[in-house]
Amino acid sequence: MPAPPRPPDDNAPQVMQEVRIPLQAVRGRGAATALAHRFVRDTREVVDDGWEVYVEEGDEQPAPLTTQVHLETAKSAICANDSPDIFFELSVNPYRGCEHGCVYCYARPTHSYLNMSPGLDFETQIIAKHNIAALLRDELGRASHVPRLINIGSATDCYQPVERELKLTRSLIEVMRDMRHPFSLITKSAGVERDLDLLAPLAAQRLTAVYVTITTLDAALARRMEPRAAAPHRRLRTIRTLAEAGIPVGVSVAPQIPFITEDMEQVLQAAHEAGATSAFYTVLRLPWELDPLFREWLELHYPQRAARVMARVQDLHALDPAQRAAGKVYASDFATRMKGTGLWADMLRQRFAATCRKLGLNRARTELDLTQYRAGFAKNQGCLF
Repeated sequence: MPAPPRPPDDNAPQVMQEVRIPLQAVRGRGAATALAHRFVRDTREVVDDGWEVYVEEGDEQPAPLTTQVHLETAKSAICANDSPDIFFELSVNPYRGCEHGCVYCYARPTHSYLNMSPGLDFETQIIAKHNIAALLRDELGRASHVPRLINIGSATDCYQPVERELKLTRSLIEVMRDMRHPFSLITKSAGVERDLDLLAPLAAQRLTAVYVTITTLDAALARRMEPRAAAPHRRLRTIRTLAEAGIPVGVSVAPQIPFITEDMEQVLQAAHEAGATSAFYTVLRLPWELDPLFREWLELHYPQRAARVMARVQDLHALDPAQRAAGKVYASDFATRMKGTGLWADMLRQRFAATCRKLGLNRARTELDLTQYRAGFAKNQGCLF
């Protein structure tokens, strides 16, 4: 017969249970924490230790997070890629990190190489390559350079707020103009309108095209997901302004996030009406630290549907039960990472294709002219022909 349970001992020491402090959104920022990067040896979590903090009337409140810009002397300007799923082979990025704070940004994990957090550091610690234009001029002037389409802003937005002061993107456009080298831009910012005086003449000579990313028309969602990027209606106005200036303009409806961005057709319709002639999309990718960071964001803003969203992201990449059990959230191979694979990816592809067909988007490909490039212009030598 089992012994009866012992009565509780009132004098026994009490063991305090560790309580995690709930996440709180940071005003004007996409990430909620300075998530540790993958190279950190020690990680820390904030917990409630029982010592409550009281703020007396008149006490100073914690200062809001400010953005810090660090100047970097870069060693090279042009980055080459051999990915078959990317439409350009060369890119130039004047900044590392991005104040727009888009929570889904695939470039966030690159801040780990700087010993910084892909979370809040990515959007508050911006690296500006102050010598990027001089490097680009030198690299384009080399005898070995073969003109190919160069994209500006493929990793982080080239028109983020710091561009207003530093004008690094404008200096890159001036180099492209002097060299007669074709290039494209991609941005979420209305700041591109400030460079219309450079872009419009180049577009008339088939040397440039601009792509504007609009993930959703829902302003409240955009404010949570892309807190410091231009509002959706402002990006539509930017498309209209670019198109009226004669600049070929396309719209990126990327990334598609299941149960979060659900108005792809409406975005394409609005962008077409504003003057966009082409469009493309990708599905959500969650490499490295972006996986836990995005999960944090979901738990903070959409806790009731967080599990459902993550399950459908795995569906979009057709992950098998073993991969899901191992914690894998997306397929990183070149063949499927951008558009996904399987039933749900096919449905998304059909929706996009049907809408573009209905609107007349992507009927003609924007072809930039590679034949005008003149290496001699790099050093202001001019050209005899």
